[in-house]
Amino acid sequence: MASPLRCLVEDDDKYQQAFHLFLERSSEHQCMRDFINNILPDILSSVGGGKSHLDVIGVGSGDGDIDLEILSKLRLKHPEVTVHNDVVEPSGYQLRRYRGTVAQKQDLDHVTFDWNKMTASEFAEDWKAKKATKKVDFIHMIQMLYYVKDVGATVDFFHSLLDKSGKLLILLVSGESGWEKLWRTYKTDLCNSELSQCVTTADIKSILDSRGVSYKNYELISQMDITECFTPGDEKGELLLDFLTEVLDFSNSASPELKEGVLKLLRHPDCSVESGGRVLFNNNLGVIVLDSITA
Repeated sequence: MASPLRCLVEDDDKYQQAFHLFLERSSEHQCMRDFINNILPDILSSVGGGKSHLDVIGVGSGDGDIDLEILSKLRLKHPEVTVHNDVVEPSGYQLRRYRGTVAQKQDLDHVTFDWNKMTASEFAEDWKAKKATKKVDFIHMIQMLYYVKDVGATVDFFHSLLDKSGKLLILLVSGESGWEKLWRTYKTDLCNSELSQCVTTADIKSILDSRGVSYKNYELISQMDITECFTPGDEKGELLLDFLTEVLDFSNSASPELKEGVLKLLRHPDCSVESGGRVLFNNNLGVIVLDSITA
């Protein structure tokens, strides 16, 4: 039976508020940057196979903060190449922020941008309708596979676009994270499958393993301070609860039993550790890298 709770992503303004608070309270972007600085350059070194021009697609690019760091690492590894970057992002607010940042940067003369205000599924449909034959050298899908209806088909489509030296990078919450425990326990109560899915790297690995597709896997350590979630009526705590459950106004719309169960699980050692009077949620991320099918 469908959940009567409203999904947080139905209200983009509230979602953006919750997301930015999540970034403040977590080490998510820091652990991503550690990966980008220390591991990604080696992954990018073989991209393109010596070509003078590279095609890149960022799927679910948000405000472009992480995308632009990736492009800078690509430049360091391939300093002579030009780059065409397709940005795929359904939020007009985020696209405006991304474009504004690009307009102010002085080191992107070698990059051209296409701005696609659409979902990953819409982009795939548009690509197929155009009968596009272009192959792509690097595609990254960062924290966005929760918002597609068919995860397997979406991964398959973008994987099929890779040129022979291309790579597809997928970043999601880890199958070893507190998210996995929360979703596994309360999936039917919290997740609205029309708008968002409870998917982790464990699910992606299962899909790829079932198809015999090889990949490399990286675990990124991250925590989120959720202490305020346990103070009734705390405005920021309630916003974090909305983000954790992906439910709009979770504290007031969930049944007392569901709210009690979720709060108990969030504090359980399977999800969090307590240190110095703070409750730190396991926000570990996972990165999966696929080579081209024709590699």
